[in-house]
Amino acid sequence: MKFLKLIRYKNLLMLAFMQLLFRYAFLKQKDIPLALTDWQYGLLVLSTVLIAAAGYVINNIYDVATDSINKPEDVVIGKGISETAGYNIYIGLNITGVAIGFILSNIISKPGFASLFILIASLLYFYATTLKQIMILGNFVVALLLSVSVIIIGVFDLFPVTNSENQAQMASLFSILTDYALFAFMINFVREIVKDIEDVNGDYNQGMSTLPIAIGISRASKIALGFAIIPFILCLLYINTYFVQNSLFIVTFYAFAFVLAPLLYFIVKIFTAKSKKDYHHLSTVLKLILFFGILSILVITLNIKYNA
Repeated sequence: MKFLKLIRYKNLLMLAFMQLLFRYAFLKQKDIPLALTDWQYGLLVLSTVLIAAAGYVINNIYDVATDSINKPEDVVIGKGISETAGYNIYIGLNITGVAIGFILSNIISKPGFASLFILIASLLYFYATTLKQIMILGNFVVALLLSVSVIIIGVFDLFPVTNSENQAQMASLFSILTDYALFAFMINFVREIVKDIEDVNGDYNQGMSTLPIAIGISRASKIALGFAIIPFILCLLYINTYFVQNSLFIVTFYAFAFVLAPLLYFIVKIFTAKSKKDYHHLSTVLKLILFFGILSILVITLNIKYNA
């Protein structure tokens, strides 16, 4: 159980679920060739999950001091798993994840794609050791890495089998993946700011320079509010353009009920948020918005299928 806590298995399950959802609830439902077989795609998901797990491990190693203040119940390193064992687990997960990525890149005859896995692993390391302490930049990087886990699906499953005949269709599908990646980036970016506000005490004691430490909790909350309004407006426009105008009423209802309404709730509640408990609640709300937003790809597929 200590190991599962160390790698934050719930987040990893959500990551794997998201990637499987895009493959089997979206791409597999289209009449297109895919570069990866089912077992090869399974390896892509496994590689992504292993590298993400390694990122959580190194983050936990470097966050022992701050977590001891912010989330003492979540500290694993030094309480069941030694720091040395933690580093060994980190190295093992990274090597395995990158090696699988290298194998996959050669399977699709794109060996250069292996550098993407190395880049992701490197950014996760630098985030934990350096970037996390830099105002906004750390938030940006970790949000970007989540969006890359969506884009990588198109890179490995669509791009290698794209040709002059199917280029338009593949570009359209890749564009949809990019839309979801942008959505994931925006929501997770706001969530990272909220988490910094939640963890401000421990971060301050460790001399970090996160946004709430640099400009204060009140101003940081206003910035989080401002960034939350952006995806709210963009989602509203997106729903009108692609769902309402195409008579996808079930999807429209779903998007309003499970994405826009919770996002509006977040925007309203952050005005009155004061305590650590309040910000933890808002962080959870954003996580649910992200989950239901990604799940909408299944709702869209089913709505189109049964409307046809």
